Amino acid sequence: IQEMEANLDNIDFQMAAEEEKKLRHDVMAHVHTFAHCCPKAAAIIHLGATSCYVGDNTVIYFQFPLARVISRLADFAEKYADLPTLGFTHYQPAQLTTVGKRCCLWIQDLCMDLQNLERARDDLRFRGVKGTTGTQASFLQLFEGDHSKVEELDRLVTAKAGFKRAYMVTGQTYSRKVDIEVLSVLASLGASIHKICTDIRLLANLKEIEEPFEKDQIGSSAMPYKRNPMRSERCCSLARHLMTLVLDPLQTASVQWFERTLDDSANRRVCLAEAFLTADIILSTLQNISEGLVVYPKVIERRIRQELPFMATENIIMAMVKAGGNRQDCHEKIRVLSQQAAAVVKQEGGDNDFIARVRADPYFSPIHKQLESLLDPSSFTGRAPQQVAKFLKEEVRPALIPYQSKMGGKIELAL
Repeated sequence: IQEMEANLDNIDFQMAAEEEKKLRHDVMAHVHTFAHCCPKAAAIIHLGATSCYVGDNTVIYFQFPLARVISRLADFAEKYADLPTLGFTHYQPAQLTTVGKRCCLWIQDLCMDLQNLERARDDLRFRGVKGTTGTQASFLQLFEGDHSKVEELDRLVTAKAGFKRAYMVTGQTYSRKVDIEVLSVLASLGASIHKICTDIRLLANLKEIEEPFEKDQIGSSAMPYKRNPMRSERCCSLARHLMTLVLDPLQTASVQWFERTLDDSANRRVCLAEAFLTADIILSTLQNISEGLVVYPKVIERRIRQELPFMATENIIMAMVKAGGNRQDCHEKIRVLSQQAAAVVKQEGGDNDFIARVRADPYFSPIHKQLESLLDPSSFTGRAPQQVAKFLKEEVRPALIPYQSKMGGKIELAL
């Protein structure tokens, strides 16, 4: 045992590759390579174990990159909590929101993903010392029928690997539904990132918000003026791949026969590794995006001015009624004026002149002095700023406390 401990990091990968080429078995290739370093222990290495005893007792998880992205977006949301912007439903102009409130929608999805990652991590159990079909028969034989020693070995190995619990029953492998649980969380993360980056791409088209764009960066080889949202597009592309990978463990779990079939192995080597690698790179890219988002308030303000007059009609009606007007008469006046203004916008390509028409109509003279206040964009955002502040304070910041030690460090990406 001392000899094995002394050679844990003494790995001859070239020899292992040659052994695997000869034996056509990855675990046994490393058993032979390890035995070459540990001649005294060679006779007992892997005794009583099976390949899945090695492979199924390995797990990777990462919450820190996701927590960093949430932290960066939280700073952005806080900075722009009060900046009104046009909301969209069906990608058609809707009531106003704020830039910070929209960002909180992104953050909320990512916080759910963080919680799912934590849950998946906490729910993971160690396969443990179970033997070839899960009965622990080989270990019971090694301990000469002493069940307590088998259970104690299972407990010690589980603790040594950093787990609090092991599965009580397994076949030759842990249930392949475990892989479904893990990749479902990553696929869900992919969906969140795809939605966020799609929003950023649409906002870039509107010229309201852009991802980082370096001084010498080229957006298009043909059109030198373009500033394509390349990072967001890359995230969307890879996120789609990540979302599809969960189909592999779903199918693998469904076709496992009895205690195990080997048609899971090659598939898992691809889909599990690709899922974690893909999630890692899109998180890194999203962090880079979130650290350099550029907002154009004047463009946002111009778009609000185009749409706000129609949104203000209800406020104008209420103000007129308070000034002694008739609600139905006012409604008809506004209906006519708004349709005339819409015709200017849609048929003539002009600006929305609805408010100018209201100012020119003597019917609305009782509220002419109130029009500026009635059209203040901040009066149309409801409780959005307060929602941002409360959400960040009560839900987001507390969720990030366990990860504070590793929040630092900006990410620079090669394009």
